[in-house]
Amino acid sequence: MIRQLVRSYVLLVAVAVALFTVPVAFTLTDQLRGDTEASVLREGDAMALLLGDGRAASCQALEEMAKAYDDEIQVTATASCAADLPRPARDTALTRALQDGRPTTDWGSSFIWGPELVITVPARAAGTDRVVGAVRILYSTDEMTDRLWQIWGFRAVLAVLVLGVAAVIGVVAARRLTRPLRQLNDMASKFSDGDLTARSLVTGPPETQTLARTLNQGAERLDTLIAAQRIFVADASHQLRTPLTALRLSLDNIADGVDDEFVREDVEQATAEVVRMSRLVNGLLVLARAEAKVTAAEPLPLIDIVRERLAVWRPAADERGVTIALRGSTDGRPSVLSSPGHLDQMLDNVLSNALEVSPDGGTITVRVDPRGDVVGVSVLDEGPGMSDAEKSRAFDRFWRGQGLTGKAGSGLGLAVVKQLATDDGGTVSLTDAPGGGLCVTITLRAAHRG
Repeated sequence: MIRQLVRSYVLLVAVAVALFTVPVAFTLTDQLRGDTEASVLREGDAMALLLGDGRAASCQALEEMAKAYDDEIQVTATASCAADLPRPARDTALTRALQDGRPTTDWGSSFIWGPELVITVPARAAGTDRVVGAVRILYSTDEMTDRLWQIWGFRAVLAVLVLGVAAVIGVVAARRLTRPLRQLNDMASKFSDGDLTARSLVTGPPETQTLARTLNQGAERLDTLIAAQRIFVADASHQLRTPLTALRLSLDNIADGVDDEFVREDVEQATAEVVRMSRLVNGLLVLARAEAKVTAAEPLPLIDIVRERLAVWRPAADERGVTIALRGSTDGRPSVLSSPGHLDQMLDNVLSNALEVSPDGGTITVRVDPRGDVVGVSVLDEGPGMSDAEKSRAFDRFWRGQGLTGKAGSGLGLAVVKQLATDDGGTVSLTDAPGGGLCVTITLRAAHRG
């Protein structure tokens, strides 16, 4: 915006300078041309009078007058009394002066002037209108050209200086005018980074002051709502988890004291539903925290976290004979920008889904792929994979795919992964794994070491 304001201001000044200086320069150029033509014509008229007088004294005076000029002025005459002067070439201008008795002016070019100004003046006999000869003056325009460059050059330099000063003034004025907008932009940037305490100064013109007040009021309201949401998340975490834990313990006690297979089967089914409800509550709490953006991203050691989570999930995989293998660039120890706990939860959800759909004796491959400013973590399974239609819905909340180990999932796993990755400035993508299965790739920003 500053550039646009400066360009507009400089353009306005340039138009004003052009409207003022160009006409003046053209006027001075025309004046220079007119004054020169009038001066040379006066000299020509004086010489024509001497030539037309015909007396020896007049001819002597004419010759002395012509010789007095330097090389910039050349005089020719047709009358016999000017024997020491060269005779002009016979041309249209000379014929017109001798026959019509009118002087002619030739600037040598249709654009301003040429290298010489040629003026032909008829000479009349003393006391009569009879034309007895003509005087031709060749005036060099070199001095006029130098003067022309001075006229236009001075104004060009002046215009450049004025535009330079206008640009400096324009930058200062534009920065002053846009300072309130920059303050509002800084506030919005802090908001996008999760700083809900950011406020803008109420400065500048009335319009920006009104906007700043409105944004500050909205920020206060949003901060209040987020604080209420955080309180709700904390309360829900305690109020919902506690009865579910108590209910599961009660069901476990019932199952231990019942010998009836039918009752035991019903209790196990109820326990599975309680477990699924616990996972659902945990997923909703994770989503609420992620959407609130309570924490900011910070550099975290990717390989260490990946190995830690794989170590947690290997016992569950070993029970079904599933192998978890780590592949890719694991020596460079790349770091990624992520909020504390986010990467752990993303890996847990993806590994949980991969283990659920993997057949017994299968392999889950985890790849780490640094790619410049980002780092990708891919989890490949050997399950049934997903169709394009299923991939388009996989990140929807409460949507569950067809796993091989039942339907105990909450339908929030990939939705949680996407929300957490987006919160950390990353992405999540689903592709087909080589040889079948699904490849889930989490891409996060790389944390470059300073």
